[in-house]
Amino acid sequence: MPHSPLRVLAGAAAATVLLPLLAACGSDNGAITLTWYTNPDPGGQAAVAKRCSTPHVKIKNQVLPQDAGQQRIQLARRLAAHDSGIDLMSLDPVFNAEFANAGFLAKIPDALQATLKEQSFKGAYDASTWNGRLVVLPFWSNTQVLWYRKDAASAAGLDMTKPVTWAQIINAATKLNAQAGSASTKVGVQANKYEGYVVWINALIAGAGGDLIAQASKGADARVDVDSDAARKAAGVIQKLSGSTAAEPDLSVSNEGTVLPYLYPAKGGKIVKNAGGFLVNWTFVYSNEKGLTSKSPAEGGITKKDFANLGWTRYPATVAGQPSKPPYGGIGIGVSKYSSHPDEAMKAAACIVDAKSQGINADLTGNMPASAAGYRYPALQKAYPADLLRLFQDSVDNAGPRPATPYWSDISGALQSTWHSPKSVNQDTPKKSASFVEDVLKGRSLL
Repeated sequence: MPHSPLRVLAGAAAATVLLPLLAACGSDNGAITLTWYTNPDPGGQAAVAKRCSTPHVKIKNQVLPQDAGQQRIQLARRLAAHDSGIDLMSLDPVFNAEFANAGFLAKIPDALQATLKEQSFKGAYDASTWNGRLVVLPFWSNTQVLWYRKDAASAAGLDMTKPVTWAQIINAATKLNAQAGSASTKVGVQANKYEGYVVWINALIAGAGGDLIAQASKGADARVDVDSDAARKAAGVIQKLSGSTAAEPDLSVSNEGTVLPYLYPAKGGKIVKNAGGFLVNWTFVYSNEKGLTSKSPAEGGITKKDFANLGWTRYPATVAGQPSKPPYGGIGIGVSKYSSHPDEAMKAAACIVDAKSQGINADLTGNMPASAAGYRYPALQKAYPADLLRLFQDSVDNAGPRPATPYWSDISGALQSTWHSPKSVNQDTPKKSASFVEDVLKGRSLL
């Protein structure tokens, strides 16, 4: 018998009474307070909450854990217990189908759906739908690009004006390491046993023309497509990197933050020339590296000259001559079905995702808007090079999102179990992985 996608939340009603309730409530002056559960960020969502608050409706931020899986568990436990203390929530797109299927999300009015369809990028809108209906309001759309050191790419003989493959950048890094007699040039990825690793696996498979599953709307009966030539090509990339000097020493526990120092390795208080190399990561990297110019290399910073050495291009191709499928991420705003103030919460959500709010959030966090209008926010255009903003938008338009299914947590967990650690990946991994994913979906195996 297949598992329920929310099976881990059994007993949630009992567990939730132990958690502090932050109910939307009235204040002494008659205003109500809406609680918006957000993912951690440098203050963008707090600034948007302030902008969208009124004398009659205040929006209060409640920050969720850093890990997306823990965010899901905390929210789902409360919602399974019909907790009215959640009014608004920032949802990772891979959980939209699960939350909608469980009946946790309030219906978005048809008129607002039409407005958001016209406003949003197609990829952002599609990622916010389930069974043909918009279930969350697109807020920001994230994607990954290839960040690189111009000096390292040049020294390795790479022409970064043309599409590059994973094999090319791994070979380039190992070549520079061999020339230098060291291993200071890396290809940074996210390969810890967490959702970020599945993002990489999915992008590699999609880039080779494959899919993780087909007919996702069938839920536990979806066809598992991991045992494929595309997945074996993806496994080959992971094999090649993990067995090379281009791999990070902490590859099996690497995440979006741990990979950043490898872009600008320092020695003796100075940035090493022709090193650092390459990094796939989300849009926040530009603002992060720019912020490091306020510190010296000895303090973990970089000089403005070093920052000018930062380059960017489209996500690497899995297969030469075949366009890559960059990862898709982002956040949609869900309105809880159990909110004590559903009308006010829906109006607040509409404000949170309007073009100006998207621009404010992007300017403060580096998480890019879900709409072209959001990209036109003046401060954002001033803060980022025009070609980089175009690259972000093009990457979103050509992204390969993870499948939308209520069973995503099961699928992701099964993939993590069979593809981790990266050093264990070989050409048999896709077949073993497909079998385990299918067993988990059918209830024959437990994670």
